Amino acid sequence: MDYERRDADFESNDTRCAAWLYEPADVEDPPVIVMAHGFGGEREARLPAFAERFAEAGMAALLFDYRGFGDSDGDPAHVVSGRRHVADYLAALDHVRSLDAVDGERVGLWGTSFSGGHVIRTAARDGDVDAVVAQVPFTDGLRNAVHLLRQGGLDYLVGATTSILQESVRVLTARDPHYVPIVADPDEFGVLNTPDAKPGYYSLIPDGRAEDFDNECAARILATVAFYRPVTAAGDVDCPVYVAEATEDSIIPSSTVDALVQRLDHVERERFPAGHFDPYTGALFETVVTSERTFFERELGQVRAIRKVKD
Repeated sequence: MDYERRDADFESNDTRCAAWLYEPADVEDPPVIVMAHGFGGEREARLPAFAERFAEAGMAALLFDYRGFGDSDGDPAHVVSGRRHVADYLAALDHVRSLDAVDGERVGLWGTSFSGGHVIRTAARDGDVDAVVAQVPFTDGLRNAVHLLRQGGLDYLVGATTSILQESVRVLTARDPHYVPIVADPDEFGVLNTPDAKPGYYSLIPDGRAEDFDNECAARILATVAFYRPVTAAGDVDCPVYVAEATEDSIIPSSTVDALVQRLDHVERERFPAGHFDPYTGALFETVVTSERTFFERELGQVRAIRKVKD
């Protein structure tokens, strides 16, 4: 099925979030899926491939950049914050529900890695979302921080502590943030420095754009991430959730995915023998996106069927 992509920017906390709306051709009132990237990611980094597949199946998709990332406005830039990102998701939901081109009463959420947790918290907060996909989801900041510390050892602890202190001084003196790499090689400090983190992250960036990618985020996330625990909101999610887990994930501990699944009331979990970044590209992408598309087609289609019965 053909589709058209157009700009569909919206505001979150009086700041413009850049968004693309993928509209399937010749489909009246399609359901719509709201999408954003993971930790420090920008919308152009492989997410269009997912949005295109959903649009080709007759579902609209709104793909946006968080405030301070990609093509969105926001100062200071590159502040990773679960609270802010969830607020952007909620603003995106308000936006799609106001659009005449889509059926704002049939809405799904899609998130990956860090945003795999955001969509859980957003669905719990909003209460009217119809389906959620959480891909290789971040669910528990405390367990994740311990997991990364164990892998990185003393060098990681020293790098994180030093960065937090530098950032604290800058916050207290109202200066620009102290920035740290989002991804780094294992012998260097970065928020993510597992062996597959840097090559995996850069594999998502479109050809010819790697040099333009700002591999940085404000160091304050290192001090706050342990307190961001989307799993605690899972019990308040009342719609079906599809969880795509990578069983060889070096970044997301499997125990945190277990805890998420146990707390969700309506959940479909699929395990893939792969690493954290594998679902975005290659043969596994085809498998994963097909499963996610089928899930959305079924669940968002059922919403329309139930509505017709009630009418």
